[in-house]
Amino acid sequence: MSSTIATVNTHANALRPPQRASAQAALANSGQERASTSGIWVGLFAITMSFAAFTSALFVREGTADWIHLALPSILYLNTLVLLASSFSLESARRALYGNAAIHDSQPSRKATAWVLLTLLLGLGFCAGQFRAWQELRADGIYLATNPNSSFFYLLTFLHALHVLVGILVLAYVAGRLVGSHRTLRRSLFQNTAIYWHFIAVLWVYLLLLCRTKL
Repeated sequence: MSSTIATVNTHANALRPPQRASAQAALANSGQERASTSGIWVGLFAITMSFAAFTSALFVREGTADWIHLALPSILYLNTLVLLASSFSLESARRALYGNAAIHDSQPSRKATAWVLLTLLLGLGFCAGQFRAWQELRADGIYLATNPNSSFFYLLTFLHALHVLVGILVLAYVAGRLVGSHRTLRRSLFQNTAIYWHFIAVLWVYLLLLCRTKL
């Protein structure tokens, strides 16, 4: 009888270390995801504050005598539709990924991968469209230092394009993780990427309205 109890206790003790290791790994992973989520929101707050500062400077500069209205290139509206479409495609990819039982263990669906690749192409198309808008202004003789309006336009659109490029680089990394059959993708990484990309799309709509009404 005592030997039987000792055997059971031995088996129970043998099972405890793996269970503890699994629990510790889960806690560590949860802590990393919380830190990652906090980091993305801190970054978005910093971006918001920087563009808010430029907006305040624009309102102050607007009251000067050399403030001249700037005719915006019409391609900017097409660029807006492209960026909003990319936000929709990334959200579609996110929903496809969440449809999987376990994103860490199972391979993401081909549909989700296709949506992410489409988002990448649309993001690159937006950047190409912004470059075309700058070319159109240059063709009309409007450069960075032509007047205060053009200076603000080039500055705001260029800074925003840089943030879009950062998002494109992250999306390229995410796409690589999805395409690689032997790789896994952390859900927090995709969530934060989606949050950032949606924020950039909303930020551009704000900037377009600002340029249309103030420049």
